[in-house]
Amino acid sequence: MAFIQNEKVFSAKWFKAYSLIIAGTFSVAASYVFFITPYKIVPGGIYGIAIVLHYLFNLPVGLTALCFNIPLTIIGVKILGPRFGIKTVVSFVLTAVFVDSLTYFFGSDPLGLGDDVLLSSVFGGLVLGLGVGLVFKAKATSGGSDVIAMILTKYSKLPLGHSVLVVDSVIVLSGLIAFGDWRIPLYSWIVIFILSKTVDVVLEGISYDKTLFIISEKHEEIKNKILNDIHRGGTLIEGKGMYRGEDRTIIFTVVNRRELAILQSYILQIDPNAFLTVINANEIIGKGFKSLNEKLE
Repeated sequence: MAFIQNEKVFSAKWFKAYSLIIAGTFSVAASYVFFITPYKIVPGGIYGIAIVLHYLFNLPVGLTALCFNIPLTIIGVKILGPRFGIKTVVSFVLTAVFVDSLTYFFGSDPLGLGDDVLLSSVFGGLVLGLGVGLVFKAKATSGGSDVIAMILTKYSKLPLGHSVLVVDSVIVLSGLIAFGDWRIPLYSWIVIFILSKTVDVVLEGISYDKTLFIISEKHEEIKNKILNDIHRGGTLIEGKGMYRGEDRTIIFTVVNRRELAILQSYILQIDPNAFLTVINANEIIGKGFKSLNEKLE
């Protein structure tokens, strides 16, 4: 959901935010011009509608999207309140300008990939996700169908994530109706999937950290190994076994892949019957890892 962020004008944070917006919107525009629009891919959102209208009525994609975004933002402010800051407006205006400018300078099919639509879907999703992620890092959004989803959530009581899915699915299926080709929604959903994963990577980074829950009779030795050899911290959780009702000490800790291998090897030596749960950690914030200040900066 969009929210207003106010940085002091011409401050370092202000320059960083708008640099991210410029880079992000350019990346979004490049994905549409080079990989998505030429192959009639309809990846949801306002630009999905604009692409359909472009092929039906020969309308410019960027300008068409802008004509949708402006009234939608006004409607959103009236219905939902002032959730859409100036950065969101700047984002969708810049995207429209970049899309039509790149189309003007490079043409309607710059790469000429022909029938290799899968390749364009993969790279389109990657470049689009990179751009959207950069815009999100600037605490902005691209507006558009997000506004429709928020309004749908307000009046239908659907969770916002479900509303976004419903709106984008309807837009994707409009490509099927307009072009009569089943491959279009299939390629479009590939773009949407890769887009979502790429946005996560941009916002959270690539994490190789692992979360561990360890249950062992040798918990004191394992605790000392974690503290004194691996130099990590952790938490001891007192629990009770479900089968015999015996008291258990559970070690909760977070390590990287190298440290996990060291710890597993050690546990195998001292307690082969130990119970370990290893979970991929999408993001770790705290002492010894990335600080909250680093994430927000």
